[in-house]
Amino acid sequence: MFSRFRKDGNAPASGRPAAPAAAAPAAAARPQVAMPRAVPAPAAGRPAAEAVSADKEKKRKGRLTELKLEIHKRLLENLNLSALEHATEASLKQEISSLASETLDELSVALNKDDRSTLVQELYDEVMGLGPLEPLLKDETINDILVNGPHRVFVERAGKLQLTDVTFRDERHLMRIIDKIVSAVGRRVDESNPYCDARLADGSRFNCMVPPVAVDGSLVSIRKFKKEKLKIEDLVRFGAFTEEIAAYLQAAVSTRLNIIVSGGTGSGKTTTLNALSSFIDNSERVLTIEDTAELQLQQMHVGRMESRPANVEGKGAVTQRDCLRNALRMRPDRIIVGETRGEEVIDMLQAMNTGHDGSMTTIHANNPRDGISRLENMVAMAGIEMPLKAVRSQIASAVNLIVQASRLQDGSRRMVSVTEITGMEGEVISMQEVFRYERLGVEPSGKIIGRFNATGIRSAYSERFRQWGFDLPPQIYEPIV
Repeated sequence: MFSRFRKDGNAPASGRPAAPAAAAPAAAARPQVAMPRAVPAPAAGRPAAEAVSADKEKKRKGRLTELKLEIHKRLLENLNLSALEHATEASLKQEISSLASETLDELSVALNKDDRSTLVQELYDEVMGLGPLEPLLKDETINDILVNGPHRVFVERAGKLQLTDVTFRDERHLMRIIDKIVSAVGRRVDESNPYCDARLADGSRFNCMVPPVAVDGSLVSIRKFKKEKLKIEDLVRFGAFTEEIAAYLQAAVSTRLNIIVSGGTGSGKTTTLNALSSFIDNSERVLTIEDTAELQLQQMHVGRMESRPANVEGKGAVTQRDCLRNALRMRPDRIIVGETRGEEVIDMLQAMNTGHDGSMTTIHANNPRDGISRLENMVAMAGIEMPLKAVRSQIASAVNLIVQASRLQDGSRRMVSVTEITGMEGEVISMQEVFRYERLGVEPSGKIIGRFNATGIRSAYSERFRQWGFDLPPQIYEPIV
């Protein structure tokens, strides 16, 4: 057993795994599996059969957890972890299954086929993956994984949060998984550095915060990476917007309008930005700048950049602003910033104003007017002394279009507003809404009833669209009565 993956010098002549030194003298010293206590009486008001079934399931899970803990300890004692880099999944599962069988025999524990298969898979996930998180990462219906301490793991499906039955053994188990993730990208978390942003191997975005800052146990948030990029046709089919709005957005991107996608957390900003980027011509040079690389552009000529935090000594940080400044020297046709949230807004506005038409970014804001205010505040945060009118003039000339995304109460994501920036009126930035989402009511199930509608205002860029070969029919601007 473990002839290929066992640590050197640990394999006994019989080929069976070596027992721990403390367990060698007598069989009585072997580790015992704690069995759950007897089934308690049914809770008041609950059917007896349901109570017994629930307690049986709890008993089964408790038994599997104790077995997994014991076998995992033996795996760590006997496995040569450096040799596992070249092990196939099938061969490693076979070795784990063999050790599990031997351990079960020693402990005189019988498991059915399903429980044995579950045990082997969970042990494999502990050794080679991210433990209890692995099944959630493989579930394509899950968008977000949210861990509130070792015993409460939530997921988001279809825009709704759900509590799962997935748990970690204790805080140490959760911290071991966190350390495994952050160490893979050269970062660390501890009391002196209690939070971290990272990216998983599949591209998923990871954030954690550990005690003492996290009071009730470590907090983990994972925004899963979509392997299949959603296209404009997919978003239209899902009801995020209509074909008329899609035609308008295609014209806006193709004619190189500067676009900001605005919205709250989880509203679909990055998904929308990805979809809009599909309209960029394949001959253009595009540079992307992000804190955590999430954009999935399909053009041939794409340069991707990612910011970097400071190291342990507080040195070596590369900010989005550093990347943006450098990008301006790399002959870009368009610059796409994953999210603008600080002083890099100055360089982003400068790029939009100095020949890099068609640039795009996202910001956090509740509506298009608040989005403009956010840009003004970020310019002030950069510490640049500029009169408010000069700041607004810079924004008005740089930004052409604001696309507002929102996640509604029923979990659905909609493009609730498409607003054009038309210039300045005195000291106020003038805006006009071209399309909006109108809420009409709520179904008994909680689903929101609504429709997309034009406001009746013709686009200020209609002539630009026509000159570039996108002569949109006037009917798309006519409102539904």
